[in-house]
Amino acid sequence: MSSKYSESGVDIDAAGKAMKGISRLVKATWGKEVLSEVGNFGGLFALPAGYNEPVLVSSADGVGTKLKLAFMTGRHNTVGEDLVNHCVNDILVQGAEPLFFLDYFGCGRLEPGIVEAVVEGLARGCENNGCALIGGETAEMPGFYNEGEYDIAGCIVGIIEKEKVIDGKKIEPGDSVWAFPSSGLHTNGYSLARKIVFEDEKLGVDDEIPGTGGTVADLLLQVHRSYLPEIRSMREIVEIRGLAHITGGGLVDNIPRVLPEGCSVRIDRSSWDVPPLFEYFREKGGVDDREMHRVFNMGIGMVVIIPAGSNVLVEKGDYRWKPFLIGEITEGSGDVVLA
Repeated sequence: MSSKYSESGVDIDAAGKAMKGISRLVKATWGKEVLSEVGNFGGLFALPAGYNEPVLVSSADGVGTKLKLAFMTGRHNTVGEDLVNHCVNDILVQGAEPLFFLDYFGCGRLEPGIVEAVVEGLARGCENNGCALIGGETAEMPGFYNEGEYDIAGCIVGIIEKEKVIDGKKIEPGDSVWAFPSSGLHTNGYSLARKIVFEDEKLGVDDEIPGTGGTVADLLLQVHRSYLPEIRSMREIVEIRGLAHITGGGLVDNIPRVLPEGCSVRIDRSSWDVPPLFEYFREKGGVDDREMHRVFNMGIGMVVIIPAGSNVLVEKGDYRWKPFLIGEITEGSGDVVLA
């Protein structure tokens, strides 16, 4: 017998089944610091020992319209990983190590298989980054979302010793600017990308994007990279004075966020090959150069600023993706010159 609540579109039993399905995934991310259980009203996390003046660093974000690709393709097991990695990078910019993560999943009607796939990605991202998935919220709101669609968001908390916080204050003219390559769009620029691909060029998700060697689905759902291991390794061998996660706003808007007064940055665009996917958007969308560098990351996921004279040391790091020199800090008023 159905209840009035289920007749209105909310199935409490389905929510319970979904929670049972994801419990194993969630617990796989836990270490001894997690003191709560799945289903508790709040997540309990004991701060690790060994810090003299621990500083907690937090951030919250979403995946944006990249979710539309998940809906169109039926691939739901990577957007959670996108979300975690994006948040990890945001607090990494200040030098923090991730501690725990909380998620929000909102939908019109709960589909247990979809929820489990999304949490699979969340759990994988947390495990890969040594971060505990300690809680979240699953909200079923009939009539609020389109059929088959959902939204996800997350909050991360990390930790760093106060004296080791990276705040950009030591950056000075002459410092070197390095970059780690992105895996694609990461989680930004999708509204414009979708317009070009689906509306202007009439491609389907399984069609190949000309000149790229990959399909729409494969290229646009590439997982947002976490640069945590790379920055850990680089920090062991050189002084990192500033970091910039290249998200919405691209190189143009994100690098100035970490520059002190009196500094600008000069970027040498010939120092890396822009991936064909971005050149496709530029050509087919008729996007001018400045806008391309504000909407998209142009193949760069993380920017690192180190002292002049430290360049030779960078190559000694243990990286999955090799960094490359893209420019230098100059005297100025916080602008980015694309030379």
